[in-house]
Amino acid sequence: MAAPDAATTNPRGIPVFPFMSNVSDYVKSIDDVESTLTRFQEMVSKYTFMQQNVERRGAGLREKLPEMKRTLEVVKFLKKKRKDIAEKKATGEGGDDLVDDDEEEGTPKGTADEIETTFSLQDTLYAKAKIRPAEIDDVYLWLGANVMVAYPLDEAEELLQAKLDKAKESAKAADEDLEFLRIQITTLEVAVARVHNWDVAEKRRLRAEGKLKDPDADAGDKE
Repeated sequence: MAAPDAATTNPRGIPVFPFMSNVSDYVKSIDDVESTLTRFQEMVSKYTFMQQNVERRGAGLREKLPEMKRTLEVVKFLKKKRKDIAEKKATGEGGDDLVDDDEEEGTPKGTADEIETTFSLQDTLYAKAKIRPAEIDDVYLWLGANVMVAYPLDEAEELLQAKLDKAKESAKAADEDLEFLRIQITTLEVAVARVHNWDVAEKRRLRAEGKLKDPDADAGDKE
């Protein structure tokens, strides 16, 4: 059996702890059982620490995904309305028709030229506004660290779609890493128990053969 130190990694570089198929062969290949058990416990702690970090990262991504989707939908909505208005003007139909009743629930309402909507000032505070999609060429996006940048609608959609796709991939990777870490922790905990049990059984056998002194007997001699 290969030693646990010779492990490979998962796609994100987290090391694999191989299953210990033969405890006796493995224990005979190491110098000290106690130090090995201590090292295994330290590895459990490291895996647990990584698990907690991945859980926090995954939770943060899942919390951001709905907002990212809504932002992308708004940009797509504005692009669609600009296109509809341009087509109506090109055919001479004008731009005063009401927004179709079969629009997706939650989209702004109003005329095709002017839309009444709401926008967020804070998490629970919204304000009403009237916008004219035909006059909107750019949107302003928060990039983090208190930085806001203006993007043309096409570039904004491309950027938001790329960020959304990446966030989904990262959330999926986090879920995979969590499952992977759970397996490694379980494998390590089983290895700790098996090595400990082997050590106890081996010491019992050596005492029975007279090759190892009984610590209780030593304690009795000192008394």
